[in-house]
Amino acid sequence: MAGTYNTRTPAKALIMSGYGINSEMETEEALMRAGMASDIVHINDLIAGEKALSDYRVMVFPGGFSYGDDTGAGNAYANRVRNNLWSDVKEFLAGDNLVLGICNGFQILANLGLIPAFDQDRPRDIALMPNRKGVLECRFVTLKPASENLWTKGITHLYCPVSHGEGNFSCSEETLERIERENMVAFRYCRDDLSPAGGEYPHNPNGSIGDIAGITSADGKVLGLMPHPERAMEFVNLYDWPTRKERLKREGKPLPTESMNMQLFRNIVDYFGK
Repeated sequence: MAGTYNTRTPAKALIMSGYGINSEMETEEALMRAGMASDIVHINDLIAGEKALSDYRVMVFPGGFSYGDDTGAGNAYANRVRNNLWSDVKEFLAGDNLVLGICNGFQILANLGLIPAFDQDRPRDIALMPNRKGVLECRFVTLKPASENLWTKGITHLYCPVSHGEGNFSCSEETLERIERENMVAFRYCRDDLSPAGGEYPHNPNGSIGDIAGITSADGKVLGLMPHPERAMEFVNLYDWPTRKERLKREGKPLPTESMNMQLFRNIVDYFGK
């Protein structure tokens, strides 16, 4: 349902739900801890008009395996959006609003053409292909910001899990050249010391070209990210937290309560506080 966006009330996030989506609650919790309220809304309720996209400033497509990925990762969900909510989404994107897609959400954004979205026609210019090893990858990875933008502000690195079978970022040479030239790569897979992964497994867990883990749209308002920062929002969520704990204790430093991954969600909140 289209409407006029209210920029005076506090920004609120809409977390898209549906069959097979499984990271709604973690995403809601991460945003809440960062200072933003959100509603988890099933896509059918949005289509039925029980909720309106125009009541929100942030739209999040969380991770999971929507519709079982039976017709391709994120494809069926993307078709539901395009066939029923496309005019609302375009109006939403025309405003000063943000869109985030994580894992399956990244695949949905790619299928919709919301990233890289070089022009208003929004053709599908990228794809998240099957992982190079042909198996589901579920492991922690290190990410390094590749450009300075509203999403990467204040982030030196992220350390969070991946959980996908189709995360191999692929595109044509022309598209890659433009993405790189216009600084649209937000995060790259890297080694623990933040040096380039160089395409090597397991630092680059899926074979993504250019070690790309996440990109923005051309206007910067949409971010697609393959790893899951919302699944490691606390210090004790980190895979190696006992080692980190002992190191900090020996250095006489306080133990953090949250992980570095929370900065991504704080950046979303900070954007609307400008």
